[in-house]
Amino acid sequence: MVLPIIKYPDPILKKKAEEIKDPKSPEIRELVLDIIETMESNGNALGLAAPQVGRSVRLCVIIFGGKKHILINPEIKSKSLRKEVMEEGCLSFPEEFFMIKRHKKVKVRALDRHGKEIEIKAEGMLARAFQHEIDHLNGILFIDRK
Repeated sequence: MVLPIIKYPDPILKKKAEEIKDPKSPEIRELVLDIIETMESNGNALGLAAPQVGRSVRLCVIIFGGKKHILINPEIKSKSLRKEVMEEGCLSFPEEFFMIKRHKKVKVRALDRHGKEIEIKAEGMLARAFQHEIDHLNGILFIDRK
């Protein structure tokens, strides 16, 4: 089901999301599918976090290079010292783009949709997307980083 995108300044966007206790629950499985469907209906969406669809849980999905990254309870474990500035947009801020400085490389640890621990090293646009979506789970918006 396509879910409505929560827009700024809705307070859920500034709230730290709750840890997911059972990543294999039917409710979380359904939310993953709904987030993917919502992203696909929004054309060029690179990532979407659960708080952006009104659910304050630690789940985000990033679709990049034909691969779906489903991250449950993600954490950034390490970041490069080097940063770069690039333009970013956000579905919760329609038509708004800002130049944002982020780490060039990150290592992320999370659970996948089966509850298995995964670790992903990313750089460039994928690293940026991970940082942007994990920020959403921590109640941090990209406008807080401009």
